[in-house]
Amino acid sequence: MGKTLGYVGVALVGTLLLSGCSGPEEEVAQTQPHSVAEERASEPEPPAQQVEPLDVAISTSASLRADRRLMVEGNTNLPDNAQVQVIIERELSRVRWQARTSVVNGQFEAGPFGSGSGLPDGGYVVTVQLGEATVQPLSVQARIGTQGEHLAGELVSQSRHGLGQVATYSRRFLVGSEPRRTRDQVDVIEDN
Repeated sequence: MGKTLGYVGVALVGTLLLSGCSGPEEEVAQTQPHSVAEERASEPEPPAQQVEPLDVAISTSASLRADRRLMVEGNTNLPDNAQVQVIIERELSRVRWQARTSVVNGQFEAGPFGSGSGLPDGGYVVTVQLGEATVQPLSVQARIGTQGEHLAGELVSQSRHGLGQVATYSRRFLVGSEPRRTRDQVDVIEDN
């Protein structure tokens, strides 16, 4: 009987201690955030907005001005205000000229490229790059994704810096009045 009374006493003291430690205010404070969290968890999440992949298309044409400096015009299906960088590189010397421009109504223009004395005859590569989504306006990010995840097609690749997907287009062309023999597909730009 002594042992039974001891167990009952310990249970009674333990119950009194537990109920004495937390008053009604604490119970309300502890259960209220929990119930709000449960309510939020039970709410259905809004459906994710489905965005169609953008199969990137870019094309360019280049022309020599009277001062032998190069102008580049292009067409693309990238969204308006997309920031693209146009780079011209001379194959022989690896000298580069570059300009940043924006897409307007599916078109862009950049230049003139070259030194004051104009471009010497030879082979050149024009490259058009759509940079990472993080440097694009919000309206462009809404279409291509915050990591470029909605970009698709053969022009799309992973960024060198790990900041998502980018798009890059390149085309080789020759400047001069005497086209060289080549097996490549190449545009020849002659003096006017």
